[in-house]
Amino acid sequence: MKWAVMKRGTMRHLLRNLGIDPRFSSMVLALVVIWLCLQFLTDGIFLTPRNLYNLSIQTCVTAVMACGMVFVIVARQIDLSVGSLLAFTGMVLAFVQVHVFAAGQALADSDLGWIISILAGIAVGVAAGIFQGIWVALAGIPAFVVTLAGYLMFRGAAFLVTDGQTISPLQPTYERIGGGLGGSIGPTASSVLGILAALWLVFHVWHTRRQRRRYGALQAPIWVDVLKVIAGSMVIAAFVYMMNAYPDPSSRDAEGNRIGKGIGIPVLILLGVMIVLTFIATRTRFGRYVFAYGGNPEAALLSGINTKRLLIAIFALMGTLSAVAAVITTARLNAGANSMGTLQELYVIAATVIGGTSLAGGLGSIPGAVIGALIIQSLDNGMVLLDVPSAQRQILIGLILIGAVWFDTAYNKRAGR
Repeated sequence: MKWAVMKRGTMRHLLRNLGIDPRFSSMVLALVVIWLCLQFLTDGIFLTPRNLYNLSIQTCVTAVMACGMVFVIVARQIDLSVGSLLAFTGMVLAFVQVHVFAAGQALADSDLGWIISILAGIAVGVAAGIFQGIWVALAGIPAFVVTLAGYLMFRGAAFLVTDGQTISPLQPTYERIGGGLGGSIGPTASSVLGILAALWLVFHVWHTRRQRRRYGALQAPIWVDVLKVIAGSMVIAAFVYMMNAYPDPSSRDAEGNRIGKGIGIPVLILLGVMIVLTFIATRTRFGRYVFAYGGNPEAALLSGINTKRLLIAIFALMGTLSAVAAVITTARLNAGANSMGTLQELYVIAATVIGGTSLAGGLGSIPGAVIGALIIQSLDNGMVLLDVPSAQRQILIGLILIGAVWFDTAYNKRAGR
């Protein structure tokens, strides 16, 4: 037993010396295994361009909110209201778009109507997040209780917006945000974006090596970084290729042939959220304060951090991202329904924990949360293809959540946290 523990510790140490995060790499490996198994079980359907395009769109809603949940859980809090808040903000923006602007038809048909509806939904999300943050930070009520109350209140508020009636249809241009007909950027723009992403990867690896050399930090062997660039570029190329290979029914070339859809607009929104939140988490004072608070709240308070304002800001951020997820959901459905986001909070929390965010606080990453969301959604997507009933799918997701928390606890014990 002692030799096994020593061997595991040596392996982790070796991977870190090579510049490889053992936890993140294990998640990527698990995702690859899941995809290969589902490809076999579905007789080759899972890894087709059509299914992968749908999977990329389906993942975005969970992944966007999981990015915000990283900050919440890192700060030793929890938010059980995100699914209900998605429904509430979604109903508000659908109501504004369909009913408020319906009186002025010219304005309703213009881009101004749906843009204002998005701003209204985000404003409601921010206000709801601040409302919950005040109760947690100033009143000292545990986040579990406050957000459980929010889970009930926001779901009820979503029903009251239109007395439970579904609101549709939404503006055609707005519908593209959901990734449906015309909801992608096409093969040319997708290819250009893929090339830019590969170039950024090269620059990022080079810049990281330069910074570590400048400050005398331990460097990974150059062959490891070259391998990272090659592997990352191959993943980017494969993703762009599969998105371009799925024909778009609404687009044809000069000869009448269907052209590929390319990357969906929801994926671009998710990429934007990832970039912004990763920058905030790693490059800003706010991000450092969040991780410092999660690591040791008492020390953070004594060091002069305004912890109350920090908590309010974290819940406001979570409310904002719930509204962004509502934009994608309503655009994809081309409607607002009070049943949107049902059980979404469980998927988001599971994705965040699977992605390496520790429930003990102080540890987590945005890319890890996105991988966690992709794992959850891949399993759900694969089970739908296998015609597994909804009840069994929920049981499996519940078991995965328990397993993720168990793994987090065991990992922290072995790491001495």
